[in-house]
Amino acid sequence: MHTDARRVEAGDNPASTSWPVELKGVSVTYPNGTKALQDVSLRIEPGEMVSIVGLSGSGKSTLIRTINGLVQATDGTVTVGPDEITGLSGRRLREARGHIGMIFQGFNLAERTDVFHNVLVGRFAHSSPFHTLLGLPTKTDRELALRALDSVGMLDKVWARANALSGGQKQRVAIARALTQQPSIMLADEPVASLDPPTAHGVMRDLRRINRERGLTVLINIHLMDLARQYTTRMIGLRDGAVVYDGPAGAATDADFEQIYGRPIQSDDTLDARA
Repeated sequence: MHTDARRVEAGDNPASTSWPVELKGVSVTYPNGTKALQDVSLRIEPGEMVSIVGLSGSGKSTLIRTINGLVQATDGTVTVGPDEITGLSGRRLREARGHIGMIFQGFNLAERTDVFHNVLVGRFAHSSPFHTLLGLPTKTDRELALRALDSVGMLDKVWARANALSGGQKQRVAIARALTQQPSIMLADEPVASLDPPTAHGVMRDLRRINRERGLTVLINIHLMDLARQYTTRMIGLRDGAVVYDGPAGAATDADFEQIYGRPIQSDDTLDARA
């Protein structure tokens, strides 16, 4: 396998056909009574690069998790590609999730395991139970994992343990793991929240490049409107679980910022301090 790593060529296998996402009248109310989403209707076309922005508690993570079925909608329907996620459970839901790549803020890597085997986790949904149980990746699985690592500049770390990597490197491994699924849609839940600014820009550039090169549908939850403006083409603003902005990311104004975040970009306190 070391030889495979050295011989892998630049470039990636193309992703599976990109899927659209559609939410119709989706609301989510948690058992404690918290209304996380309120009557959300939107459609994301195949190949779009979309940011979802808002304060903590605005419903961003709930929206992402409702799309991949980790959170069930209380009302309404969620459709991802050919699958109505709100109507699936058990094996059929697991199969649908096999086409949905997921990147988390906390990376979710096995810290004591090498990068190669962390990335191979992305093939579990597409591998036979026999190969999964015995930990025997197929030639295709190995090639997909190595190409995914190459695409995010992490091929030279293929045999490093995850706990020896920086935060930015871990997130790139997490992106490679998701790419190894050959997903039809990529979801990223606050992927740069724990990273320093230069590293955050690097990860956002990787996601934008993947979107452009593969034509892959990408949805990113993000706190910072500036990053959304710079790296995505469409921005959805959430406030108290409702959509308050949906339009071109680059066209979002300061007034839109105030609508999403419920306060001006510069507070009176900040202006007074500068005076």
